[in-house]
Amino acid sequence: MTAVLILGLVINAIALPIAGKRALFLYRLIASGQPAPDRIAGVTRRLGAAAKRQVVEVFGQRKMLKWTVPGTAHFFVMWAFLILATVYLEAYAALISRDPQWNWFVFNNWGVLGFLQDFIAVMCTLGLVVFWAIRLRNQPKQMGRKSRFFGSHLGPAYFTLFMIFNVVWTMFLFRGAVAARDIAEAEATGVEHGYGKAAFVSYLLGKVFPDSTALIGVGLLLHIGVMLVFLIFVLNSKHLHIFMAPLNILFGREPVALGAAKPLVSAGKPVTLDDIDDLDEDAKLGVGAIEDFTWKGLLDMATCTECGRCQSQCPAWNTEKPLSPKLLIMGLRDAAFAKAPYLLADEGKREALLEGNDTLTKEVERPLVGETGDEWFYMPEDGSGVIDPDVLWSCVTCGACVNQCPVDIEHVDHIIDMRRYQVLVESNFPSELNQLFRGLENNGNPWNMSPNARMDWAKGLDFEVKVVGETIESLDEVDWLFWVGCAGAYEDRAKKTTRAVAELLHIADVSFGVLGNGETCTGDSARRAGNEFVFQGLAQQNVETFKEYKVKKVVSTCAHCFNTLKNEYKEFGIELEVVHHTQLLNRLVREGKLTPVRDGAGAHKRTITYHDPCYIGRHNGVYTPPRELLQVLPGAQVVEMERNSERSFCCGAGGARMWMEENIGERINVNRTVEAVATGADQIAVGCPFCRVMLSDGLTAQQDKGEARAEVEVLDVAQMLLASVKGEPATTSPS
Repeated sequence: MTAVLILGLVINAIALPIAGKRALFLYRLIASGQPAPDRIAGVTRRLGAAAKRQVVEVFGQRKMLKWTVPGTAHFFVMWAFLILATVYLEAYAALISRDPQWNWFVFNNWGVLGFLQDFIAVMCTLGLVVFWAIRLRNQPKQMGRKSRFFGSHLGPAYFTLFMIFNVVWTMFLFRGAVAARDIAEAEATGVEHGYGKAAFVSYLLGKVFPDSTALIGVGLLLHIGVMLVFLIFVLNSKHLHIFMAPLNILFGREPVALGAAKPLVSAGKPVTLDDIDDLDEDAKLGVGAIEDFTWKGLLDMATCTECGRCQSQCPAWNTEKPLSPKLLIMGLRDAAFAKAPYLLADEGKREALLEGNDTLTKEVERPLVGETGDEWFYMPEDGSGVIDPDVLWSCVTCGACVNQCPVDIEHVDHIIDMRRYQVLVESNFPSELNQLFRGLENNGNPWNMSPNARMDWAKGLDFEVKVVGETIESLDEVDWLFWVGCAGAYEDRAKKTTRAVAELLHIADVSFGVLGNGETCTGDSARRAGNEFVFQGLAQQNVETFKEYKVKKVVSTCAHCFNTLKNEYKEFGIELEVVHHTQLLNRLVREGKLTPVRDGAGAHKRTITYHDPCYIGRHNGVYTPPRELLQVLPGAQVVEMERNSERSFCCGAGGARMWMEENIGERINVNRTVEAVATGADQIAVGCPFCRVMLSDGLTAQQDKGEARAEVEVLDVAQMLLASVKGEPATTSPS
């Protein structure tokens, strides 16, 4: 065993410095990012929540198990890494002591541990077979863009499966050879060593293998050698997530639901309208280069597994647009690694480093956002940008990518930060957004309509709508502020929802008031389009109004207003209780204050399918209340679309896409409408005015082509409830 010890020390002396050098490089690169003090503070402030996320997401594999078969396979492979680490401790103990029957464990020859080691190795092998089969079945060569592995590095993935298999069989070679020694000694002396029959595979192999010191030595060296080669490979491949994923999840956003967009920060500090005059010329507004990302952003890039789950759920990718969340992160990661020598060099040495190094010079000069000349881009051509503008502006910020990512990468935050730089610094954005920004700045609404028309929706109601500052002095006099929103005030279809909610609250004897012409846009579209300062101006104006009129409880019919008021106005010093109208209406039905009845004709039987708005669903976890409301409607049968709840497909209006033309690929709203129509539903229920506009337009297009029944209609849940409470058929026609 002396020769085995020498060889073992030699291969460790060669491999470990290589691995250590790579690990140091990765640490330095990630640490070179901009400060993210909120992530450190978030962990220290909420240790219990951070620990729970590690248990649930890392050890429990909650997100992976949503994908039942591959999730289960990954569960066993992940645990194999942890449990089989104990075998490596035993292997190093045997190497250093030169005694294969000696180990460092306090359990010594505890049978439970031996069983777990062999069991997890068997299950890991089965998991590898599953992974291999999944990859063969989803080959990009056959499936094209429909494969979630499209654009991923497939060669390294297969090599990883091969190396994990090598870890398992060399373990059994080593353990089986040791078991043969244990069995031979037990037969000769009557004294048992090792795990015995508990390590069932090793024991069976020990019955077959000869009692051979040479075989033990070969198995030991192969087992350790395979691990060292695999370690170096992992540190240089996408499988870096083995080490990075727990860290990325640890420093992830709280709560896990997306909610608020990440605030605009510079050098780790929030930037507000009040700071503009004090900003120095080197201040960063958004992300315009790789070095502008925070260390958490760089950690995201290093953590990507290239699994493609984000890609498979992305509305843009699924409608032939160039945006793939996976390829976006891969492109940023490749750019970060390519630029790393420059970023990690001392500032005084950077210019010298570029002299004669054309490759590095091109990486340094490459714009972060610019024409790539390649639709899927993850290795851009020389002279092109890292991210194509069409990629950046195709995002609807629906959050499907973040929701599905098993390692908690925050794609949407990075996209918004890059948009901020393009808008605030470069003034380079889709021309259609000019109208949006002008309308918000001049009249406080994206349609650029008169702010004096905000109460037109209430004309003709048979009860008085209380307006703060006119008929009531403050919101202390009523239960709720009814936030009408721009769409609810100006868009004809959304006005019907506004009126329906007002009528239902009146019927339920719930007192409410509105801000009337004193209401202005929440700024959601501006923020997600990158115009942070327009958003902040609107937010500050609204917060001042809220404080003046003592607003505490808000109900909103717009999913985007709901999310902004609930999650983002905290930044401006106000805490509000904000509910979506489906939540409040569902509560009133449960309390018996609203009672759905059959319509005048008896049982108006209809089939309803519900479309989840992204900004109340994935962004805030509200899935049940609207469905419960639909289920209590007499005569209604609720059917689900294939993509529903957290896997719902976006309507296409989020991320300011409502105000931009959709010229690439299939229209997202049409894709979603086709799915809704395919359920055979008579009515498509929505809970957001943006969704209503998009799906109504999509339905009209389908009906014009004769691909949808003429009687199919799109209605807000509130309209359906009001019709049932009144005993009338729900319809889109004027009442």
